[in-house]
Amino acid sequence: MYIIKWIYFMKIFLFIGQIFPLPLLYVGNHVTGLGSTKKLSLPMFTVLRKFTILMTMLLEAYMLRKTFPRRIVCCVVAIMFGALVAASSDLAFDVGGYTFILLNDAFTAAYGVFTKKKLGDQALGKYGVLFYNALLLVIPTLLASAVTGDLHKAVAFEDWGKTAFVLCFLISCIMGFVLMYSIVLCSYYNSALTTTVVGAIKNVAVAYIGIFVGGDYLFSWTNFLGLTICMSGGLVYSYLTFSTSKSSGSDSGDAQEQKIHITEDSPRKH
Repeated sequence: MYIIKWIYFMKIFLFIGQIFPLPLLYVGNHVTGLGSTKKLSLPMFTVLRKFTILMTMLLEAYMLRKTFPRRIVCCVVAIMFGALVAASSDLAFDVGGYTFILLNDAFTAAYGVFTKKKLGDQALGKYGVLFYNALLLVIPTLLASAVTGDLHKAVAFEDWGKTAFVLCFLISCIMGFVLMYSIVLCSYYNSALTTTVVGAIKNVAVAYIGIFVGGDYLFSWTNFLGLTICMSGGLVYSYLTFSTSKSSGSDSGDAQEQKIHITEDSPRKH
């Protein structure tokens, strides 16, 4: 009995060793993300997050030895150019905010590339990456919340007895799992760069709505032009990526169909 338990715990520690450094990158991503959101306006946060795309492409080329077509590189360059144009006219420049957002970009890019790399490990799988990453974060998160006093505030929260709040809390937990699983699933079937770009496209509505809602955006035509270039480059990238994958999938399907016909016809020749 003790031997079985020992083997079980050894397997858990083995999986924990395989999942590193994803938990550290995940924490760094969230901490720097919250810090940059606090210091920057929503549209500028959205624009500067585009540097994650360039960092992801460079990390994939270095760590995963992946090459990219010239048109994909041109789309990434266009996104970066739009981000630089928008940032050049930022009337509310904040050194701390820019530092946080660039660190956030680096953590996000590293997390995406390492996730793609870990998904190639057959011992972990998609659910293993999610489970062990969350398992390693439980105790550090509880300790950090206890030190900062957030844990006491959460326990003493008055609305725990209200059905509506508990229901909304459970729904948010479920949707959090759906979001994380969707990111892992997208990285599993696509590249880390595609996952990053697709995630950036959702910020199209956020960026433009933030111009009119929030009150912290200082409008300028140069900034608005940079935003538009960023979003256009992201949309073109998505179109090229998925049209290429669709055409390659249809080509492989045609080849498989021809192979089936050959195998079916071959016995008749004899």
